[in-house]
Amino acid sequence: MLGMMFNEMECKEFGYVLRKELDEMLFDLGDKRLDQDMRIAISKRYQTIFQMYARVAPSKELSKYVRDKRSTGER
Repeated sequence: MLGMMFNEMECKEFGYVLRKELDEMLFDLGDKRLDQDMRIAISKRYQTIFQMYARVAPSKELSKYVRDKRSTGER
């Protein structure tokens, strides 16, 4: 386990960067031209980034990025 300490401004910036990454991955997952293997890779990365974001985001903000299990594309 690795620990990091952020001040308030750094924590907000970290949350902003993670939100932008989540938004970009959601956009990519909506692209029907991507093959199944690419969708699975993006979904796994999305889960990791989402877990990181969950540590700094308020629950109201977090609910915007919760994905339905059926939409993950995993087998």
